[in-house]
Amino acid sequence: MNTPETDAGKGQGMDSSAKMSLENVDFYYGDFKALHSVTLDFAENRVTALIGPSGCGKSTLLRCLNRMNDLIPVSRVEGRVLLDNEDIYHPQVDVVALRRRVGMVFQKPNPFPKSIFENVAYGLRVNGINRRGVLRERVEMSLKQAALWDEVHHRLEDSALGLSGGQQQRLCIARALAVEPEVILMDEPASALDPIATQKIEELIHELKTQYTIIIVTHNMQQAARVSDITAFFYIGKLIEVGATESLFTRPQLKETSDYITGRFG
Repeated sequence: MNTPETDAGKGQGMDSSAKMSLENVDFYYGDFKALHSVTLDFAENRVTALIGPSGCGKSTLLRCLNRMNDLIPVSRVEGRVLLDNEDIYHPQVDVVALRRRVGMVFQKPNPFPKSIFENVAYGLRVNGINRRGVLRERVEMSLKQAALWDEVHHRLEDSALGLSGGQQQRLCIARALAVEPEVILMDEPASALDPIATQKIEELIHELKTQYTIIIVTHNMQQAARVSDITAFFYIGKLIEVGATESLFTRPQLKETSDYITGRFG
């Protein structure tokens, strides 16, 4: 399959008003090149969906945005990844502080074997916030933002492991929100959930974008169409096309994008 280097496949260009940007980013696992010269902007208070077949580099790119790939010894990144126009891979960047600003929600709910309250308070305690009144306020606020407060406020001391899968995922979102990030990364956050729980997560994403910049990886193109403002299509480590979601799904500029969206491959 051809992946011609066209303007549509080179990202949105470096936009000084973007919340985050990638500039000619290459990423390697050892000798394997997983991302090829990706340039892409992420607009503030918008939802950007990353779509493409399995193994195309979507999750790798997502983990570049808060340096989760640093945990893989043989990995390396080239190019620049900017947050508010500052390179997050600069040697003087505090990675812990970066991950407070760029939170992450994973594919499967991963609550800690602690109470509901302590799950949400965990990041606050790690950052030195231990005053009970402050913790209570932030936990309540975060659970309300995650549309979970009404369901759990009467059992905050119960184990988080007793929640349903959808509730656990919203709890993980509340945990990410508690440290007041600026960007939220979501790696297929509803793929393990039933349709009703998925709908709640999608409604939550729509509400959260008024306060946060959200970047979501999804295999579900209908979901990308429902929740995102901007969609970027990847294939074999390359950004093929990016644009406003409605335009990309209804009037794709490139044959590769059209073929993927219409199910001819993937």
